[in-house]
Amino acid sequence: MIKTQLALESSRTELPEVWRSEVQNQLSTGENVLSALEVDLDAKLHFAKGIVLLTERRIMARAPGQTVWQQWAYRRGMSLKLHDHAGVGHLELFDEQGRLGAWRFTLGQNLQALRLSEFFAPVLDSHLSGQPLVREEEHACPTCKAPLEPDQEECPICTKVVHTPPSTWTLFRLWRFAKPYRWPLLAGFLLMLASTGAHMIPPYLSMPLMDNVLIPYQNGKPVDTHLVFLYMSGLTASAVLAWVLGWGKTYVLALVSERIGADLRTTTYEHLLRLSLEYFGGKRTGDLMSRIGSESDRICVFLSLHLLDFASDCLMIIMTGVILFTIDPWLAIVTLAPLPFIAWLIHLVRDRLRTGFEKIDRVWGEVTNVLADTIPGIRVVKAFAQEAREANRFRTANKHNLAVNDRLNKVWSLFSPTVSFLTELGILVIWVFGIWQVSKSHITVGVLTAFVTYSTRFYGRLDSMSRIVSVTQKSASAAKRIFDILDHVSSVPEPANPAKLEKVEGNITLREVGFRYGNRAVNRGVSLDIKAGEMIGLVGHSGSGKSTLVNLICRFYDVAEGAILLDGKDIRSFAVSDYRRNIGLVLQEPFLFFGTIAENIAYGKPDATRAEIIAAARAAHAHEFILRLPQGYDSMVGERGQGLSGGERQRISIARALLIDPRILILDEATASVDSETEKEIQKALDNLVAGRTTIAIAHRLSTLQRANRLVVMDRGKVVEEGPHDELMAKEGAYYRLYQAQARNVDTDLDDTAKKRYDDN
Repeated sequence: MIKTQLALESSRTELPEVWRSEVQNQLSTGENVLSALEVDLDAKLHFAKGIVLLTERRIMARAPGQTVWQQWAYRRGMSLKLHDHAGVGHLELFDEQGRLGAWRFTLGQNLQALRLSEFFAPVLDSHLSGQPLVREEEHACPTCKAPLEPDQEECPICTKVVHTPPSTWTLFRLWRFAKPYRWPLLAGFLLMLASTGAHMIPPYLSMPLMDNVLIPYQNGKPVDTHLVFLYMSGLTASAVLAWVLGWGKTYVLALVSERIGADLRTTTYEHLLRLSLEYFGGKRTGDLMSRIGSESDRICVFLSLHLLDFASDCLMIIMTGVILFTIDPWLAIVTLAPLPFIAWLIHLVRDRLRTGFEKIDRVWGEVTNVLADTIPGIRVVKAFAQEAREANRFRTANKHNLAVNDRLNKVWSLFSPTVSFLTELGILVIWVFGIWQVSKSHITVGVLTAFVTYSTRFYGRLDSMSRIVSVTQKSASAAKRIFDILDHVSSVPEPANPAKLEKVEGNITLREVGFRYGNRAVNRGVSLDIKAGEMIGLVGHSGSGKSTLVNLICRFYDVAEGAILLDGKDIRSFAVSDYRRNIGLVLQEPFLFFGTIAENIAYGKPDATRAEIIAAARAAHAHEFILRLPQGYDSMVGERGQGLSGGERQRISIARALLIDPRILILDEATASVDSETEKEIQKALDNLVAGRTTIAIAHRLSTLQRANRLVVMDRGKVVEEGPHDELMAKEGAYYRLYQAQARNVDTDLDDTAKKRYDDN
């Protein structure tokens, strides 16, 4: 414990600069600010700036949009309450007579609000007792010293995603996918070695051809046809051998690389499917599609073509260097002289290319994100006539992509010609030094010819290797983005030794369940017992935590506190797939896949017979409208259920849930988006679905939950009431107020409709 320094100077980190002079004018002599909260919403939830302050003597506030300061001296019975609802934070000041003040703010200010509310009680006690204020040291991030909430372990600043440039070493992690094909890879490498060796033969044969045939003939000696035939046969045989070996190594390595790419895509997609919903909440569809599609294709092309060329170039350079030194060491040294400069250039440019290509990948993700947003939502785009806006979004993203590529091309456009210039210069130096060596009779013309031929190949390969730097960095960037997915650990882990899930009764128990979205508490201390075969209804305002509670029961997320039990066992002890097979889910917006109606109904049970599919459709009251379709159960459903009405899609989703015969049923606003006539049809289907199953239903229309055995009323993440409809109405508590408010809205809507009809007549 340490004494807090009560001085304005020490609190300036909390006090925004814009308020500092105005606050100082309001303070009395010797009065200091202890804590401050900048509020940004007025009473009508419009954005406006205001501030709430704690000093040693009083609470001071200037409401958003107001110019007058309010103040309340500390006295007994005062309390400060903080809560959030529907994404809006509320801070309220009370005394024994009632509420004195209320302020609202967006949850970006929640950390300040928590600190102020927690500091209020010790400040009040200190003022009333006359004792010096003492408080514990603040819980802060050890790295950036940012203040943290009492139960917050990770700093939101330090844990932000940092876009680190990819390392070329990332490519070596692909070995885990190449390892199953190590023997074909070895065979391909040996073929490559032999093929490269075959390519080394023709320049070597050019030396005796020049010295023993052409130069003697030029000096008047007759041509030795036998020798010419021998050399020509060697050149032809080496060319044929190089072709056969080159075809073999290209074919083998291309087959292997395609399989490595396929395994990479499959593994990444399977891992992606195992991740929790929390991961997908922070990702864009287009970005994930780009990673699994284009990034894996880029790696596959790198493995099948560029890596093959790179390895071949390396072998060619090594073999050429060895041969040159065996022929003439001094001429070999001159030939290899530009090599260090080219290596230095490659090292210089590599880092810029590495960061540049990683940035290009992220910017390209922005382009694909626009497509992934717009194409599935094309109906909304057209309904609101926003084609021009979406075209402008795409144009902006495309311009950004173009600008990033242009910056990188400036580097690459200078690098590539520079390497070509050095290679041409190197060949020129060889000619000059070689001619001087011939003039001194140190080497023959044939040796110089062979050197020039080898040097041309050497520098050609060196130029090719410099160009592969670009491809390598692109592939490293692609590998990093894929391994970002593969390295992500699901927040809903599989148990090490999963318990067997045999016969499920359907008893669900929630024990002090708590859950947080980041720093925001959504559910707190929820305890609930749901008996097998019982139907309960979850009701409450939007943002009260109903859907989150259902997500926890489905184990889309894992609880942060407490536990959820199924038939007395913690659901975290079961294998995720085994557990979810016993849950049927009917959502407000049913999702149908592209395919036939029969395939959509049988999605949860692909081996279902046609008779089982029809029986499920009959129970869901979908059989009649399905038969009216052109191909009946074989009629194609468009993407996301295009071509069917909302009620028809919902009944197909109910049939889908019925077919798997789940013990636990989740209904999340299943009739919220349909008309009353369709709702009756869906309700009949739901009656068949609910029978004999443990059912948890969420509905804003409270009238649809009157069949429930119990209603559970939630508010601000907690269970505030529980019981049958009539009992809760008699209590006249939270459920009563909710029901009356909804009834008034319905009455108002009916009155408005009647008035409109009267005016029209």
